[in-house]
Amino acid sequence: MHLDHILIVLAVPITTAKFDLMPRKFLKRFMPSHTRVKEHKHLQIFGDVLHEPNLWHINRRSMAGGFAVGLFFAWVPVPLQMLLAAAAAILLRTNLALSVTLVWLTNPVTITPMFYFAYLVGTWVIGTPAQQFEFELSFDWLTSELSSSWKPFLTGCFILATASSIIGYLTISQLWVYNVRRQRSKRTDKTL
Repeated sequence: MHLDHILIVLAVPITTAKFDLMPRKFLKRFMPSHTRVKEHKHLQIFGDVLHEPNLWHINRRSMAGGFAVGLFFAWVPVPLQMLLAAAAAILLRTNLALSVTLVWLTNPVTITPMFYFAYLVGTWVIGTPAQQFEFELSFDWLTSELSSSWKPFLTGCFILATASSIIGYLTISQLWVYNVRRQRSKRTDKTL
């Protein structure tokens, strides 16, 4: 999975999308190919498990679960989040490509504001005052700055990961059901 593919997907204007298509057809247009994900160098550790057909299905359960997994691991502050998302997608039998793709919500542009927001949420929940610091993704920063603020930071990450995954799952599931019902209604109207 390459960042260029994700940026292309995000750059597609929403007005050009055909919302009259079934959700499966709509999402399939924007999903990376199976072979592209299977051949990703970091995902090779999963071996033949990547060839499991259930990991590539595009249905309501698989896509909603893929959103939940991807959104959860987007908030996990560790390197190689893609591996964790892939492992969770394999264990939960959700759409692997979507799970791995959504992890890229935390990218070099968004990581600082997202993790600072997680820190602020954590300080609010724990009830500690927020400290002034500059976020920097380096080992030196982790050992010096994070030592004093790890509790609110990780608390905020966990809360936002859980909330994002639940909201993502419910939203995609409900949008899927709504869209399928709308399509059935259109077919019924055409036959009358």
